[in-house]
Amino acid sequence: MYKLIAAALLSFTSATCFAQSKETIAPKQEEAKPQASEIFTFVEQMPEFSGDLNKYLSENIRYPAEALKNDIQGRVVVKFVVREDGSITDSKVIRGIGSGCDEEALRIVNSMPKWKPGKQNGKPVAVNFNLPLSFKLK
Repeated sequence: MYKLIAAALLSFTSATCFAQSKETIAPKQEEAKPQASEIFTFVEQMPEFSGDLNKYLSENIRYPAEALKNDIQGRVVVKFVVREDGSITDSKVIRGIGSGCDEEALRIVNSMPKWKPGKQNGKPVAVNFNLPLSFKLK
């Protein structure tokens, strides 16, 4: 029985030793180049807000009247694309709390000044970005 197993293993390993030949080895492919319309999720250098984001948010967010009236607090997460030129596009709420907070979060994101764009291979590219905005009553 041991001789049968040993013979099977020997024939298997000898077959696999010759399985790769020079013809089957693929040549090294060039580094992938970003396409103009491609939107990245992770890049070498992520986009950055130009300035102090917390200061911008605290000076520009208006707490919605309905949320004040109903004691609504929480976090709204807005997803958007920072384009190659730093502009903000395709914003949408991916997690909301309602009572006007979602709309206010979209308003504030859409009114932001241009960001420093993300970079891949040293070139500006479009990048998806998620921004959580907290609505808290004091």
